[in-house]
Amino acid sequence: MSVDTADRSGVLPIQPDFRLVAFAALVVLTASYGSILYHVTDVVGGARLMLVVLIGCATLAVVVGRILRVRTALFLTCLFVGGGVVVYFLSVPASQRALLSPARVLTDTVALLTGLSVLRLTQANVWALSVAPTPVFLSWYLAVRRRYVGSVVVGGAALSLLVLTGDAGTLTTLAGVVGAAGVVGFGTLDRYGGTAAQVDTLVILFVVMVVAASTLSLAAPTRAGPVLPDRTSPTGVTSFVDSGDNVQVVGTIRLSPQVQFTVESSGEAYWATATYDRYTGSGWVRTGDTDPYVGRLGQPPGGGRELQQTVTAETELGAMPAAWRPTAVEGLPNSRIRVTPQGTLRPATTIDAGESYTVTSRVPDAPPAELQSAGTDYPDDVVETYTRLPASTPDRVAERAANVTADAETPYEKAVAIESYLESSKRYSLTVERPEGDVADAFLFEMDAGYCTYFATTMVTMLRAEGVPARFVTGYTPGERVGEDEWVVRGLDSHAWVQVYVPDEGWVRFDPTPANPRESAERARITDARQSGEAGVDTENSGQSTPTPTPTGGGDDGGSDTDTTPTPTGNASVGTGDPGAIGDTDPTSTTSDDGFELPSTETLALWGVVLVGVGAVVRRTGAGRRAIRAVWLRRRGPRRDPDADAVRAFERLAYLLERQERPRRPSETPRAYIRHVTSDDRARRVLRAYERARYGGGVDRAEADAAADAVGELVRERTLPTRPFAR
Repeated sequence: MSVDTADRSGVLPIQPDFRLVAFAALVVLTASYGSILYHVTDVVGGARLMLVVLIGCATLAVVVGRILRVRTALFLTCLFVGGGVVVYFLSVPASQRALLSPARVLTDTVALLTGLSVLRLTQANVWALSVAPTPVFLSWYLAVRRRYVGSVVVGGAALSLLVLTGDAGTLTTLAGVVGAAGVVGFGTLDRYGGTAAQVDTLVILFVVMVVAASTLSLAAPTRAGPVLPDRTSPTGVTSFVDSGDNVQVVGTIRLSPQVQFTVESSGEAYWATATYDRYTGSGWVRTGDTDPYVGRLGQPPGGGRELQQTVTAETELGAMPAAWRPTAVEGLPNSRIRVTPQGTLRPATTIDAGESYTVTSRVPDAPPAELQSAGTDYPDDVVETYTRLPASTPDRVAERAANVTADAETPYEKAVAIESYLESSKRYSLTVERPEGDVADAFLFEMDAGYCTYFATTMVTMLRAEGVPARFVTGYTPGERVGEDEWVVRGLDSHAWVQVYVPDEGWVRFDPTPANPRESAERARITDARQSGEAGVDTENSGQSTPTPTPTGGGDDGGSDTDTTPTPTGNASVGTGDPGAIGDTDPTSTTSDDGFELPSTETLALWGVVLVGVGAVVRRTGAGRRAIRAVWLRRRGPRRDPDADAVRAFERLAYLLERQERPRRPSETPRAYIRHVTSDDRARRVLRAYERARYGGGVDRAEADAAADAVGELVRERTLPTRPFAR
């Protein structure tokens, strides 16, 4: 009897449908770039319509794939492209449409291909909906026509565009690459035929490709910013105050004690560097393009008090810190100054150490009574831009916001209520795990502690859920006062806070981050840095003083002279070493009580891919089948019918002899085979029991047990490490 002949043939017992597998891979490729476009519409608006477009275009392609000729399908695709361009053009506001020109279109296209996020486009949702039909329809149409390479070229181009804009994450990109490779690989097997061995080889190549890409995707940082990744944290973060176009809320961080700049000013202020209007659920995006500075800037509706400040860089700065709201800049050429649509300043080139500039600002200074009576007469564009939340924001966020502001009668009272609620209900800590899903939702319902980006993000989200225009701001707190009109600002003074729009006054600052724990952490970090001799911690004027407390009540930088911040609940102790030790044991930490650190989602996904590759290697080499057979060979098995036990004993014997002697020939009887390969009496005894069980009157229990024992002895003798092939 020949054992395992089908398994050794190298052909699957049931030939897989490679066409079906190729389409499954196309689903993965389409989902990779489709999920990004869906995310854009989820953030900006139109998520349900996007889902209809993606599924509808793929379905249409499958239905007409066998009917339409290629030329007709290409013509239909051109109609999709032209229609998308027209729709997007008409969606652009008339004031911006008048500025469009071939040169501007070319510039914007180059910007998209060199890192301009789609989410920064003013009509990002319309752009996404206009772009989606073309690659989905054409790639699925070509796949139905079995033109798999062309299908991948179209789908891969869509994914590549989103990679170049920076909107595609690592896992999404890898999924798309694997999907594209799967379409080509399995599509080729579909067209030209294939075997199981070729399938295993494809899987192994996919795994190697993914692992290699993941390993080589790490890039070294350029320079140390004021916000650094924690040494023990799996999550890194560059500076969120360097006025970038987007900010991602991350996990554990540490703050640099090095001096970033000094300020000479007639009064203290929060030094803003960037303002963000679009919340993505995981971070913030600044929409619109920057404009050149032409000599003067707009002023807040309420006027405010004038504040002049001179900023001197002590290290390279990628931002232009200034008190809100800046109205004029001197000391730098106008060509080096850009202005964002949100009103903050941005350097066109890095500001070098030693360079200075002077900013004149108008700081809102309305008393609380005026803010209280301001009403809700918001401009339409403010409501449209600054009350929008992702469609996927959980409903419980709005419910919590409604509960917190139940007794508030005005937008100002709502802002004060939410600010006080967050200050009193959450602890300050730099040691947190980046939550999955919506940051504000996780901070409200799953986390007990966080730092400024968590507090500010959550407050803006709650205010928007209540219909109050609000936005996310990054920059620095005043820093250490070292003279009558001079402040030293370090990396650890980097901060995020909230601006709330008040009619007739403009944007007013609120800071929901607990002040006392944050200031204690700053003082402890400076002390530790000085004692350890770290460079760049002090200027010649800062000496050994410590930072002064900063008012954090309502109003922007002078709106309230009283520190109304409640004392946070809980025991927020301060460590004396790395600021990552701030606070008690963090319930959101990635490390459990026994020191086990839970792996990240990316790590789990990568290990999953590796396991698939290991499985393919095991199958390709037959190692898994041999391991199972080795266990089967050494197991006597449960006692059943004596005849069945005798047959099983012979099957084990035959497998052992075929592996160590030679395979049994198709025309060879069991008796002839045993006689030619061995003269052991125990093998002949097993053969006789087998023949009686199969062809004679059967065997009794004693004969069946004797046959099983004889095979067991032969297995033990012939599989000894020193005698693997003994006869």
